[in-house]
Amino acid sequence: MDIETANRLLQYRKKHNLSQEELANKIGVSRQAVSKWERAEASPDTDNLILLAEIYGVSLDELLKGESNNSSKSEAEQETVSGESADNTQIPTGDEGTEYIKADKVSFKNGIHVDAKNGDKVHISFADGIHVQNKDGTKVDIGKDGVFVNENGKQRVYTDKDGHIMHDADMTDEMFTGGKHKKFWNSFPFFAIALVVFLWWGFSGLCFGWALSWIVLLTIPLYYSLVDAIYKRKADHFAFPVLAAMAYILMGYFNIFGGWTVGWVVFLTIPLYYWICSFFKNKND
Repeated sequence: MDIETANRLLQYRKKHNLSQEELANKIGVSRQAVSKWERAEASPDTDNLILLAEIYGVSLDELLKGESNNSSKSEAEQETVSGESADNTQIPTGDEGTEYIKADKVSFKNGIHVDAKNGDKVHISFADGIHVQNKDGTKVDIGKDGVFVNENGKQRVYTDKDGHIMHDADMTDEMFTGGKHKKFWNSFPFFAIALVVFLWWGFSGLCFGWALSWIVLLTIPLYYSLVDAIYKRKADHFAFPVLAAMAYILMGYFNIFGGWTVGWVVFLTIPLYYWICSFFKNKND
């Protein structure tokens, strides 16, 4: 590797406020390897070059030659490189004419913020909590003040002054009878909240970071199976094995109740759970 490329690697690393050890951990090499690259004593292989380009947000040409594919970037593209896409970014469609569509907006400033072109919005802020707004006007706010769900201008779920999560009278009447509320909870964008929490947890590095944040995705089948179980009044529709797996993983990572060594016992509750469901089902029949 020539000295100019080595210096370029050094400058990109410093620009992203990464130490040699932090960069090495990100791409799975030793700190000594990174040091040799930056002293032009060795060259990263193709896979590592691709990883470096992804981390620094540049093309391979820019990384190796200092050349940009587009010498003149638009204002919207410049904002995208800095971590935020322009709100009114327009993308041409078709080979002819001047037809444009509005692009999605994604920002990583002080959190994770997604504004979809169809009107859906997901915002997770390190200071203000999680905020989700569906294109039909339904809003969900989860923050230090509690949990609030607003449906068509009416507050449906909220946290009272004592911290208890409450729902309004109309929802109480229809909670177990289905109707439009079943449709609401089935279409509730829980998967979007889970995905945002997964990304925030991973990027923040808290509690094992990416190594454990994926467990949040297991709450997606838990949520939708719970809704189905409640409205159909069939407890065996709940994805209890997924809950048991989550419990086992958390016990292992945090060394609770014997950690990995004893945690496997939770799997014995799976046949017990379904036996209980079957018992009460037969009893009711």
